[in-house]
Amino acid sequence: MTPAAGADDARFVRNVWLTVAGLVVLRLIAAAVTPITFDEAYYWMWSKHLAGGYYDHPPMVAWVIRLGTLLAGDRELGVRLVSVLLGLPMTYAVYRSAEILFGSVRAAATAALLLNVTLMAAVGTLIVTPDAPLLVASSFVLFFCAKVLETGRGVWWLAVGAAVGAALLSKYTAMFFGAAILIWLVAVPKLRPWLASPWPYLGGLLAFAIFSPVILWNADHQWVSFIKQLGRARIEDFRPVYIAELIPTQFAFATPLVFILGVMGLYGLARRRAGEAPARVLVEAMVWLIVAYFCWHSLHARVEANWFAPIYPAFVVAAAAPPPLVVWHPRQQRPGAFCLRWAAPASIVMFVALIVQANTGWLSGYRRDATVRSVGVGWQPLAAAVEDARKRAGASCVLAMDYGTTAWLSFYLPKGTCVLQPIQRIRWVNFPEPDPRQLSGTQLFVDEAQIGLRFYVTETFAAIAKIGEAERRRGPLTIETYAFYAVSRPQREVLDRTPPPELQR
Repeated sequence: MTPAAGADDARFVRNVWLTVAGLVVLRLIAAAVTPITFDEAYYWMWSKHLAGGYYDHPPMVAWVIRLGTLLAGDRELGVRLVSVLLGLPMTYAVYRSAEILFGSVRAAATAALLLNVTLMAAVGTLIVTPDAPLLVASSFVLFFCAKVLETGRGVWWLAVGAAVGAALLSKYTAMFFGAAILIWLVAVPKLRPWLASPWPYLGGLLAFAIFSPVILWNADHQWVSFIKQLGRARIEDFRPVYIAELIPTQFAFATPLVFILGVMGLYGLARRRAGEAPARVLVEAMVWLIVAYFCWHSLHARVEANWFAPIYPAFVVAAAAPPPLVVWHPRQQRPGAFCLRWAAPASIVMFVALIVQANTGWLSGYRRDATVRSVGVGWQPLAAAVEDARKRAGASCVLAMDYGTTAWLSFYLPKGTCVLQPIQRIRWVNFPEPDPRQLSGTQLFVDEAQIGLRFYVTETFAAIAKIGEAERRRGPLTIETYAFYAVSRPQREVLDRTPPPELQR
């Protein structure tokens, strides 16, 4: 490398890191101004009652939120703070992975930038779900495997095990990393001696130990979380229509230009001479095993776009594969160069537009879009109306029938307000039981007005009186109208303790 080329690479790397820092600041601003989603509010409730597991997922997302709220309080920024900041170590892990696997700092910086401009990372670390810590842990699984390859030192297998354990604490999808690593070791002859070494197995034991609180929690709760998540796609439910959704959703989540680069990179690495076999097979195994599973899953049930989060570190590393490894014909080079040049600007525009739309609805002329139901725009004034109705009714608790409404009410009502979902009690098994005296008097039941009175209400309470309605709005758009009912004189236990469907099969 000439001194001029080295200086150009150093300048490029510096500019990439400045861009990444700017993107993190942009996400922090968006985190502070964007109302919380119902899933985030739900996980925020988990963070107030930490445990080894929960009905829906392992506990890592609750720990991330708990740390953020300790630093910045129980507000939107506090819930999201640590998740957004984890984007920095995630970026470092991807940068170093690409540098080790490709031997190029330019490719490394390109991979780091491409990851940060995907909506999977930009929105995925802003909106705190289990996919946020999973994405970070996945980056370190790839990085530590690359360190095993670079150094040949067995101790790095312990780091791999720790990263896989952290990924498992985030989401059960991480179980595929074990199989991907095994495929990597078996498929590359020079790596097979590791199969006779104790180090990979010690790493596996460490991952198991880190994950053990989730196993113990499930053992204490009839394995309900495992049954719920691992039983989503049943072979007898053959509905191949869902497979048509996979490519369009990933085209959007990766952002179009990054998606094209990733596909080109994976194709290039699959060619016999496109990179050294250990590096190439590692990237491919980390991507294709999970893709294969979700293709199978989509033949039986819907696959949400965010479920592909663990492939993204390896996917962007493939997207950044440098020209010396992947040689394209001139006709193929032009679209690749175009995508590299415009991937970041186009993706940043998409992210800003998404945040503006979610908060205001301006870009759709205030019409409904995919964000209105999940992002809590309008919940603060609605919660004020709910609190006013609660006081007028003299209600001791506020009841809601779904976990999303329950979580939003808990987040936006005054601290300490009793808010309960009287059904699906398995969701709240880690929470202290309410005082029975609270449930013997008047309650305020909150539900969407268009639904009308539910069977649960009419069968549970002898006295039911509608005392008002209020709208949740985004600008001039009415998202939902909620009805408030004062309910009292319970005829049976207020909390319905019917076992969840997973335990009734």
